[in-house]
Amino acid sequence: MNVNLGSVLDQFVADLLKTGHYQTQSEILREGLRLLKEKEELKQLRLAELRKEIAIGSAEADRGVFVDGPEAFAAIRRRSAERKGAKG
Repeated sequence: MNVNLGSVLDQFVADLLKTGHYQTQSEILREGLRLLKEKEELKQLRLAELRKEIAIGSAEADRGVFVDGPEAFAAIRRRSAERKGAKG
């Protein structure tokens, strides 16, 4: 496989090789693709979880189970303020 990375990525690969953490360009490419694959798999898991939550909400709405909008947003704002207060 012949890949043209462009000057910026070529330099990045060269710099990585200089560190000694990687022995070959192929090793760097495999590591990058492994991380990309991991990222895509995580995205798919998150998407599946979101679809599951949407299905649950849709089923609840079909049964007439709803959350009061202003109440829900007030609770979200409270939790956000608590988190911000805990951080700083």
